[in-house]
Formats: sequence, structure tokens, C-alpha cells
Amino acid sequence: MARIKPQALLQQSKKKKGPSRISVMTILIYVLIVVVMAFFLYSSYRHWSRRSQFQMEDASLGVEHDNMFGDVKTVSIPRYAVINTSKGSITVELYNEGSPEVVKEFIDSSKKGGFKGRLFNRVIKNFVIQAGDFDRPGTTEDWTSRGKHYNHLDTSLKHEAFMLGTSKAKQDGSRFHLFITTAPIADLNEKISVFGRVVKGEEVVQEIEEVDTDEHYRPKTPIEIIGVTLKQKI
Repeated sequence: MARIKPQALLQQSKKKKGPSRISVMTILIYVLIVVVMAFFLYSSYRHWSRRSQFQMEDASLGVEHDNMFGDVKTVSIPRYAVINTSKGSITVELYNEGSPEVVKEFIDSSKKGGFKGRLFNRVIKNFVIQAGDFDRPGTTEDWTSRGKHYNHLDTSLKHEAFMLGTSKAKQDGSRFHLFITTAPIADLNEKISVFGRVVKGEEVVQEIEEVDTDEHYRPKTPIEIIGVTLKQKI
């Protein structure tokens, strides 16, 4: 048997220990796996990021997403409303327990932007300031009607100063009217449905109350509601 020379053995050893070559197909498979994993992580991040954003936005609207499929369930309605006026902001606490239907109507109108651009068209010192959607002679007496549209609501709330209410008289074609009392007026329970109380911005109410008015109690300088913001907390 022929003996293998030492130099030949050394060359064979080097060939055996040399690194094996990785095929192009293996490299492509690894790259594809990395791309798929990166896409999955990015998609998951986008989903949870958008879900978190939607929950923050829905909190102010009284709804929240229940799961990853976007199911929605109702949560507690807003407890406060900020009435932004050209004179400043008025924050009111809403009395849903005492006047649920009135509060619901107010919230619905607020979400639809129904109060944007409304004017305080009646200002009566030591009595009430009124914001409505129409302005014609005689409307000062309109809200004193003893209509019973909301007669099933709780009327135990006292009409003190800085109470928020609306007319009990439902008029054809009219929209939601706001009244804020500026003095204790105990005999208005049959005329106005109280559904809130001013908790911040009393000085703004007083500033509106002090504006100059004409013989029909209309402010000589327009005072506008810029918008209404609903909140759970203040």
C-alpha cells in the first residue's frame, strides 16, 4: 500500500476544514423571513398606535373600542360642557339624573355643532341671559310659556343664580335655547327645565349680563357662542 506523503495529508486537512459555501437560495430565504418579521412588527405597531388614538378621541364622545375588531360600546355621558363665547369660557356641570332627555338633546346638538355661531339675543339684568337661534320682537316672552313638553322631568331643582336651563315650551321649527340665570329665581320651575349649573366662568356670565341692550333686551354688541366642548372631567 502506497504511503501518503505528509504534504498531501496537509493539503487534504485544509480542504476539509475550509468553510462551506452558503447557497443564494438560502440567503434569499433568510432575507424574506427578516422582511416578513419587520412587516409584522410594523403592522402591529400601527394597529395599537391607532387604537390608542381612537380611544382618546372617543373618550370625549362617550364611546370606546372594546377589542381589536373595533367593537364599540357606550360609556358614561359627558359630565361637563364648556361653552366658549366671545366674552370667555363658561363651564357647566350637566344634571343628567334630573333631566336626562334635556341633557341628551343638549349633548346631541353640541356634537353636531348646533350652538356654533349662536348669539346671546336676550340679556335681562338680575334675571337671565338667553342664547337662541332666532331673533324677533316678542321672543322675550316665548320661553315663559307653560308648555309641558318636559313635564315628566324632575322639577325639584331650584332656580338659583348661574343655573343652566332651556325652555319647557317646544316650539315648531325652533331649536335648543340656552338660559343662564343671573339671580335666584324660584318661580321658574314651571317654565324652564334646569339641566346644569355653572361651575366655572361666573365672571363671564356677569360680564355678558352687564352689556348695553336695546328696548327688546338685545345686546347692542353681538355676543357669540364660538362652540361647545364636552368633557368627562375638568
